[in-house]
Amino acid sequence: MKAYLAGLAMMAAALAPQTALADDPRDPAMRSAAARARDKAEIQRLNRNQLAYVRKRDAGYVKDWAAYRKAQGQGQTRGGSDYEETSYDAGYGARRDAADYAQSRRDYERDLAEWRYAAGQCRAGNYAYCAR
Repeated sequence: MKAYLAGLAMMAAALAPQTALADDPRDPAMRSAAARARDKAEIQRLNRNQLAYVRKRDAGYVKDWAAYRKAQGQGQTRGGSDYEETSYDAGYGARRDAADYAQSRRDYERDLAEWRYAAGQCRAGNYAYCAR
């Protein structure tokens, strides 16, 4: 029984989420401005490399999905002509995505304002707003 409980405890510890720790602001190696500048330059380099990787990967995905749609006979999807992967890059999908994001953002801001108002009313003693 003890071995079973110990096994369960080890499994729970292994599956528990780990906290990600950021750089320690008290790290003695990062006290000089030169060290912080080197660290910033390295982070920027890593970010640029990751961006290049993601762009290359996504370009491959676009080609693969275009080939898939063509193989499935789904090329005739927009206006009776072949819909190619370049139409998204031409801005059609990007404009739609931007409009959807803007609307979602407006909805979020409105909901947040309503929630803040209700929370303030609840804290002020108007308990009808507490259940919202």
